[in-house]
Amino acid sequence: MLNSIPSFARLVTELGKLPGIGQKTATRLAFFILRQPASEAEALAEAIRGLKEKIRFCSRCFHITESDPCPLCSNPGRDDALLCVVEEPQDLIAIERSRSFRGRYHVLHGALSPLDGVGPDDLKIRELLLRLKDHQVTEVLLATNFTVEGEATALYLARLIHPLGIRVTRLAYGIPMGSDLEFVDEVTVNRAVEGRRDL
Repeated sequence: MLNSIPSFARLVTELGKLPGIGQKTATRLAFFILRQPASEAEALAEAIRGLKEKIRFCSRCFHITESDPCPLCSNPGRDDALLCVVEEPQDLIAIERSRSFRGRYHVLHGALSPLDGVGPDDLKIRELLLRLKDHQVTEVLLATNFTVEGEATALYLARLIHPLGIRVTRLAYGIPMGSDLEFVDEVTVNRAVEGRRDL
């Protein structure tokens, strides 16, 4: 039925590509957008276009940004001796929301997952090790997710960093196993950062 309305079917198809959005939800969203004034639909389209045109990765920490270096890297009030390593930009945002960490960040853009073909060369590990050679960092907080892949990544990084004479810590286990930082509340993230331990 919807195939007879190509523009509507195309929107449903594109919305259905979003994570967690199935056919029914995509159809419901398409009807919602259809009912909105043209200005609202144009604002949504412009926001998506602006995102793709303006957002890039910081050349230092690899967080998303519109300016390089990003505001976190260029902030003189951050502690250069502390470096928090996360898997994805949304994990960095979760830690920042907790207001419990005042150091710098490094985003790996994934976790080690041999079954999925993700090895060390697919992550920003080489860039991390280059950052650690400037001798400013005295502690690396490994804030990878508490999944099999996140734990494997943390252990791998700890083995690489320990010989450099840098303290390696891990988030405390107040965060449930199998969860992603992105979905954990601020209080739990705050307690996990404050209760970090050597690895």
